[in-house]
Amino acid sequence: MQVFLQSVGILGPGLNGWISSRPILARVDTYRMTPTPKPVPDILPPTERRRSSTAVRLAIAVAQEALQTSGLSGDQVATIFASSDGDGDITHQICEALAAPAREVSPTSFHNSVHNAPAGYWSIATGSRLPSTSICAYDESFTAGLLEAVAHATVEHQSVLLITSDLPFPDPLHALRPVEHSFAAAFLLTPVAGRAPLMRWHIRLDPCGTATVGPSELPDSLLSNPAARCLPLLAVLAQRTTETVFLDYFGGTTVAVSCQPCE
Repeated sequence: MQVFLQSVGILGPGLNGWISSRPILARVDTYRMTPTPKPVPDILPPTERRRSSTAVRLAIAVAQEALQTSGLSGDQVATIFASSDGDGDITHQICEALAAPAREVSPTSFHNSVHNAPAGYWSIATGSRLPSTSICAYDESFTAGLLEAVAHATVEHQSVLLITSDLPFPDPLHALRPVEHSFAAAFLLTPVAGRAPLMRWHIRLDPCGTATVGPSELPDSLLSNPAARCLPLLAVLAQRTTETVFLDYFGGTTVAVSCQPCE
């Protein structure tokens, strides 16, 4: 399958938006570990922004960045939201509530706990009625989301915004799922070249490939975030090289993404 990458968004520790992150991933600037900026997506109406969780705001913030530089509007793109663990803070709050004598779960926490919560907030923010899919596939969530996005763009001949995001769990769940930092990225993909695409991607399943490691200048504590498995693709984009990136998938296979810069 073939798609064209039109724009991206990124937010993580030391990676605050694509403009400032690109020189780091291109190995022009030195990476410096700083806390993930607090996401404040102004595309959300004030009421929804107050009700939303950190996980929702993180996903919407990178989606908004990718959309703003794409030349498209939110009601022109389908969406794929990929997350390994959803919202760990909300899961923790609900577990604590269920362990308490009253067993009273906040309605706001409950509606923010589902994996398609970011999709719901996105549809409110953009007025989009186009298809949206929310995917969870453990450590392979980004790869599964990528395959879903590319298949949708190819079959439906429609622009697709792929968003991947994951956050740390608080203790005691953190001991079972030791993700250290929040990270999210968004990729706006189109079935045809469109206006000034950044890259052409050819995607195929490869039973013999070995997963491409993340950029060596980034710490392991960031690369351990499941959503950060997209960073090799962002590094190739930043460096504007012709290269094939291999992403881990299920059953011992990989997904090969052959990247070619567009003029």
